[in-house]
Amino acid sequence: MRIHSIEAIAVDIPLTQNFGGATYNVLKRSTVVTRLRTEEGVEGFVYNGDNREHGPEICRLITELLAPAVKGRSIFAVERIWETLFQFTIANGDRKTLLEAIACIDCAVWDAMGKASGRTVNELLGGYARDVPIISIGGYYMEGKTLGDIGDEITMYREAGMAGCKFKVGGLSPEEDAERVKAARVAAGDDFLLAVDANRGWTAENAIRFARLIDDLDIAWFEEPCHWYDDASQMARVRHAISIPVNAGQCEITSHGVRRLLHAGAVDYVNVDVSEAGGVTDWRRSAAMCWASAVKMAHHEESQISQHLISAVPHGSYVECFAHPERDPVWQRMWANRPPVIEGRMAVTPGGGFGLELDEDMIEKYRVN
Repeated sequence: MRIHSIEAIAVDIPLTQNFGGATYNVLKRSTVVTRLRTEEGVEGFVYNGDNREHGPEICRLITELLAPAVKGRSIFAVERIWETLFQFTIANGDRKTLLEAIACIDCAVWDAMGKASGRTVNELLGGYARDVPIISIGGYYMEGKTLGDIGDEITMYREAGMAGCKFKVGGLSPEEDAERVKAARVAAGDDFLLAVDANRGWTAENAIRFARLIDDLDIAWFEEPCHWYDDASQMARVRHAISIPVNAGQCEITSHGVRRLLHAGAVDYVNVDVSEAGGVTDWRRSAAMCWASAVKMAHHEESQISQHLISAVPHGSYVECFAHPERDPVWQRMWANRPPVIEGRMAVTPGGGFGLELDEDMIEKYRVN
């Protein structure tokens, strides 16, 4: 089965409010929808990422640069396809955006392989489990938001069936953010997972001080505690100074970056994002290194894909979503056959490949290319 054509569509959906973290603002939900067709009529169909700036450029790279390079290739030669695409990163340019474009094609190839073989991507990768625990990302900084509002937000996630919440920190002082996390824990109760995510917002000193302030709150992990420019070294220092596990990897764009974190002894979890880091093919390499290093696999967002990956391997942990009804209209409405969340778990979407069905009217309404 050989690749006939690849189409890419950039989607931008405006949000009703700013869902920002410590180091960024979020005013729209963006994604790229990719359709790969084989000569026999099998279609790989997937959406990737939340790139709020470069969706049209990702689509341009796919259609003008990458797709012509793999046209006519067998979809089952996934390693050869990936190697062909990765060669384009050797030249100078925006490698991050290029890796996102590669991820779109790679994930579409995996979807097509699954459909052609009658297997889910979960089964192709190992099929360890058929469902996976799911948590919501939350705790956003918003003007006028009170500790009581934080409690209401956590209650909303519990009522949505989530197993827990990854809570935003790093935008205030360690003491102020510790008070916010304490309010979240009070509202959550003891049986609700609570993790914290600083989005590279602090120095190692502030991260350590914050972690010690929340040490008694049963925090599942502390994600991206330190500034980007020396993150592996600083995270290793933080990890060895605190009792809370450290999670990072979503900003890495290759498995080589994951290896850097492992060699530094910086992480207990790796949440490398398939849509940022070249797709499923390179994710497999990261997952293998993490298994050999006794490090658990998490995933940054992208539950439509990560549910298949995290459930496929024995060292998988949690998948993430945005359970707030206004934060992610793609998850809430465009993913038409999204499995229900029941008692904190999501079943792997059945059918071939990723098994996605999307609202075509929404795609056409919000497409920007």
